[in-house]
Amino acid sequence: MEMRWGLITVVIVAVAVGLGSADEWGQRAPYRIHTLFSVECQNYFDWQTVGLMHSFKKSRQPGPITRLLSCTEEEMKNYRGMDLAPTFRVPSWSRHPKTGDWYPAINKPVGVLHWLQHSEDAKNVDWVVILDADQIIRGPIIPWELGAERGRPFAAHYGYLVGCDNMLVRLHTNHPELCDKVGGLLAMHIDDLRVLAPLWLSKTEDVRQDTAHWSTNLTGDVYGKGWISEMYGYSFGAAEAGLKHKINDDLMIYPGYVPREGVEPILMHYGLPFSIGNWSFTKLDHHEDNIVYDCNRLFPEPPYPREVKMMEPDQYKRRGLLLSLECMNTLNEGLILRHAENGCPKPKWSKYLSFLKSKTFMELTKPKLLAPGSVHILPDQHQHQPPPVDEFKGPYPKIHTLFSTECTTYFDWQTVGFMHSFRLSGQPGNITRLLSCTDEDLKKYKGHDLAPTHNVPSMSRHPLTGDWYPAINKPAAVVHWLHHTNIDAEYIVILDADMILRGPITPWEYKAARGRPVSTPYDYLIGCDNDLAKLHTRNPEACDKVGGVIIMHIDDLRKFAMYWLLKTQEVRADREHYAKELTGDIYESGWISEMYGYSFGAAELNLRHIINKEILIYPGYVPEPGVDYRVFHYGLEFKVGNWSFDKANWRNTDLINKCWAKFPDPPTPSEVHETDNDRRQRDLLSIECGQKLNEALLLHHKRRNCPEPGSESESKESISSGSRKVGKLEAKQAKGSDETTEETTSEGRFSRLKMWVIAVWVISGVGFMVVMLLVCSTRKVRARGKGYRNKRRTTSSYSKPGFE
Repeated sequence: MEMRWGLITVVIVAVAVGLGSADEWGQRAPYRIHTLFSVECQNYFDWQTVGLMHSFKKSRQPGPITRLLSCTEEEMKNYRGMDLAPTFRVPSWSRHPKTGDWYPAINKPVGVLHWLQHSEDAKNVDWVVILDADQIIRGPIIPWELGAERGRPFAAHYGYLVGCDNMLVRLHTNHPELCDKVGGLLAMHIDDLRVLAPLWLSKTEDVRQDTAHWSTNLTGDVYGKGWISEMYGYSFGAAEAGLKHKINDDLMIYPGYVPREGVEPILMHYGLPFSIGNWSFTKLDHHEDNIVYDCNRLFPEPPYPREVKMMEPDQYKRRGLLLSLECMNTLNEGLILRHAENGCPKPKWSKYLSFLKSKTFMELTKPKLLAPGSVHILPDQHQHQPPPVDEFKGPYPKIHTLFSTECTTYFDWQTVGFMHSFRLSGQPGNITRLLSCTDEDLKKYKGHDLAPTHNVPSMSRHPLTGDWYPAINKPAAVVHWLHHTNIDAEYIVILDADMILRGPITPWEYKAARGRPVSTPYDYLIGCDNDLAKLHTRNPEACDKVGGVIIMHIDDLRKFAMYWLLKTQEVRADREHYAKELTGDIYESGWISEMYGYSFGAAELNLRHIINKEILIYPGYVPEPGVDYRVFHYGLEFKVGNWSFDKANWRNTDLINKCWAKFPDPPTPSEVHETDNDRRQRDLLSIECGQKLNEALLLHHKRRNCPEPGSESESKESISSGSRKVGKLEAKQAKGSDETTEETTSEGRFSRLKMWVIAVWVISGVGFMVVMLLVCSTRKVRARGKGYRNKRRTTSSYSKPGFE
C-alpha cells in the first residue's frame, strides 16, 4: 500500500503543482467537451484502456471521458475491468444480430449511436472528441482550437482509404465529392454527430456486406477481407450527411515516425510496430496479455533518453525516437499506477522505476499545448488547384536526389556506377540511397560505404500478404524517407540505380514547378489508355505514361508518395488484369505494377507531368541529333559489334568485393567504323556507358586499397579465381576476344611449365656430374698408395667413354 499511495501522490503533485492547471493555461472550455473511445471486454483492450486513461489525465484534457464497452452478457460474467475507466455499456455486435457476420469493428459506430440515444451525458455536451483505445494523448484536444466548426468536423488524415477516389464511393454514397479519407482523431459538434451516427452504422453494414468489392484495388485493404469497412462507413456516412472535414496530417503521429519540424503532435497512435535500436514493440504481440492484472509486470523497458541521444546524431530522427520512448513509458507508468490501485505489493526498486518517477520524465511528458496558428489544414483535393508557377524567381531552390536499391551485390555495382557518375555530373544538392534490407541481410551487408544511405525495412516479401514483389520497395522507401528525415530541399529528383548521369538534372532547366512535375516517357504503359486506368483511378484522363526520371516539388511528393505505394499494392493485387493487352507487360506477371502505381497515384491528385524525351536515353538507341541527354538508363541489353552488355547477366556476380573485377572492356571509339552517322553516335554513347561503369569499378577497387595486380601470388590466385567465374559470362559477351585471351593464357602457362622442366633436367644433370667427379677424385687418391697392379686395375675400370 505504501507504493500505491506513494505513486498516487507523485501523480497528484505532478498534475496539481508541476504541470499547473487548465485554467492557468487559459484552457477553460467555453463549451462542454466529452471524449469517447470504444473497446471490448478483453485483456487486449484493458491494457490499452489503462494507457489511454492515464494519458487523458496527464494531458489535462477538458471534460469527462467515457469508455463505450461492448460485451455480451456471457462475457460480462467473468470481466474484471469495470473500474478501469468511466464506462457506458453498449450491446456487442461483434456477431451481427441479423446476418451472423463476425466483425468486431462495427462495435464502434454501434457504441456511439447507443450512447447518443441512451446516455444522459449526451444531453449535456456541445463537442465530442472520438479516439481509439490504442492511443496516447499528449496535450489537450480542443475542437475549436483545431478549427472544427458546426458542419465542419476536424479529423486526422487516413490516406490509404482509396475507395474515396474510385467506384466504391460511387456505389455507396450520392455525394462522392464529399468523401474524406479520415479517421483516428475526430472532433465534431454534437449536432453533426447526431446526424452522422446512424449513417456511420448503416454505411458500415453496407460496405461490409458488399463482398464483391472488397478487393485491394478498390479498398486499399491489403487483406481484401473487408476489415476496414467501418472506416469507409464513417467516410461514406459523413458524405451522405454533407459533412466536409478539416483534415490535418501532423497532429496525430505513429510512434516511429519523425514529426514535422516545428509541430508538436498531441496524439500518438501505436497501431503499427515501432522500434528503437534493438528494442521493439508491436501491440499484436500482446493480444492475450494479462498485464493489467499481473502485479508489477510491465512491458519491456525501452532505452533511456540519454541512450537515444547517443545512438542517433540526427536531431530530427532523434526527436521521433524520443516520441516512441514517451509512448511506451506512458503505458508503463499507467500500469504501475493501475497495479497500485489493484492493491499489488510495492515493487522492488529499479533504475527504470526511478526514472519514471523522476523530474526528467515529468518534464518530458508535461502536456503539449497548441501554438496559435500551428494547425495545418490540408487543402481540399476536390477544389480547383491554382496553376503552377512558370518561372523560378530569386535564388535557385535546393535539390535532393534519391535512388532506391536492395542490399545485394547486383545493386552494389550499380550503386558504384551511379555514384561515380553523380560526382562527375555536376548535379546540385545532396544524394541519398534508399537501401531496402531485412534485418538479417543488413547484418551481413558489406556495402554501407558505397553511398550516403537511408536504411528502410524491406517489403520485397509483403509483410501482410506474403507477396514477393521487390519493386514495391521504391515507393515504400520514399514514404519511409519522407516520414523519418528532416528535408530542407524544395525539389526531389528520383532516379533508378541502373543509370549513369551525364549532366545535371534541375527543375529550373526542365521547367518543373509545384503542381507540375517533370518526367520521361514510358510509352509502354498502355494501361493509361484502357480500362486499367478506369479501374484504378477516378481521373483516367490524367494518367501520364512516365517514369525513370522524376523531378517533383517536395509538397507534391508529400501528398503523392502514399498514393504511389497504395496504388502499387492495388495494381499488384489486381491479378485479373495482368493481361498483356491491358498492361503491356509481356510476362503478364504484374511486374510493372509499381510503374502503374506511380501513374495512377499521380492521376488521383491530378498531377500532370511535363514529359521530356531529351533527358534520358537507353544505350543502344539512336539519339536525336543535337540532344544532350543527361542520363543513360542501361536497363536493356545493348551491343557494339561483337561486344555486348546486359545487366541481367551480372545479377549473381560480385564485382565489388573481388579486387579489380570489372566488365569486359567495350571497344574504343576509334574502333567504331560505322559509316551511318546515326549508328555511329548510337555506338559511341553505348561505349561511353560501358567505359563509365568500368571506370567506376576501377576507382572503387583503388579506394578499397586493393593490391596492385601481380604484387602477391595470393592476390593473383584470388583474382584469377574470380576471373574464371567472370569469364563464363565474358565468353557470352565478347567471345572472339576471350578465345584469343584464353589461347594466349594457355600458351603462356605451357611455356612456363616447359622452362621449369628443362631447368630441373639441367640442375639434375649438373648435380650428378659433380657427385661423380668427386667419387672419381677420391678413388684416384687412394690408388696412388697401392702397387702397380692395383693401379692398372683402377685405371682400366674407369677408362670408359664419357668419363675421361
